[in-house]
Amino acid sequence: MTDIIKIENLIFKYPPNENGEEKIAINDISLSIAEGSFTAIIGRNGSGKSTLAKCINALLVAGEGDVFVDGMNTKDESKIWDIRQTAAMVFQNPDNQIVAAIVEDDVAFGPENLGVEPRTIRQRVDESLESVKMWDYRKKGPHQLSGGQKQRIAVAGAIAMKPKCIIFDEPTAMLDPRGRKELVDIIKKQNQEGMTCILITHFMEEAAEADRVIIMDKGQIVMDAPPREIFCKRDELKNLDLDVPMAVELGHRLEAAGIDVPKGIMREKELVDWICQLK
Repeated sequence: MTDIIKIENLIFKYPPNENGEEKIAINDISLSIAEGSFTAIIGRNGSGKSTLAKCINALLVAGEGDVFVDGMNTKDESKIWDIRQTAAMVFQNPDNQIVAAIVEDDVAFGPENLGVEPRTIRQRVDESLESVKMWDYRKKGPHQLSGGQKQRIAVAGAIAMKPKCIIFDEPTAMLDPRGRKELVDIIKKQNQEGMTCILITHFMEEAAEADRVIIMDKGQIVMDAPPREIFCKRDELKNLDLDVPMAVELGHRLEAAGIDVPKGIMREKELVDWICQLK
């Protein structure tokens, strides 16, 4: 499988603060992400997750090391817009990403800036809105939408750019549980259709849906494995100030009570199905 993202010895430092202290946000990371994969990145606040996302999208440029997006080096200023079209980004607050007064105009904004011809833009807008189940809202103003609906519009805008990869930087942080589930379902569907998805999240249940989970701490990668391998390390995660999915925690408590729980249960449905089989 081809790597769409390749990071080599990345170091990123923020400028010194008023006390002259320099913060190393990314500390010598090397990483590859395969095209078509679904990767979740988790870690406590300040671990470097969002900085890494911005380095991939070329919003930040490596101080040392290199970041390649589909073979393009983010240090190459002539490739910046090609990189951002290839690896689109969806942010935590959709209000910071929505720019137009009408939903369909907002989704069309990116393709218009790329110089896409009008008929193709119309097709992209319709397809993108359909894919996030927001086509019926195309004539509405963003101010008429809920937070979850606005975030779906932001995702539609990214899809309309026809990227190969979408980086989701804590897109569900401001949503209620229903909104979070709806958005994660959209991300999973995009991945199933071939989109490379990178999800930065604080919600372990969301990370459990990925093919691969990367844990960051103090600017470094401290774990990198499939979710079932990651979330069986409950005590190690707790030491990193991270939770585990609810099903994993419940399974741990059942085991502590003397009940033999099958290994690898990670999702609530898996735990419920197992409990229902007990007679």
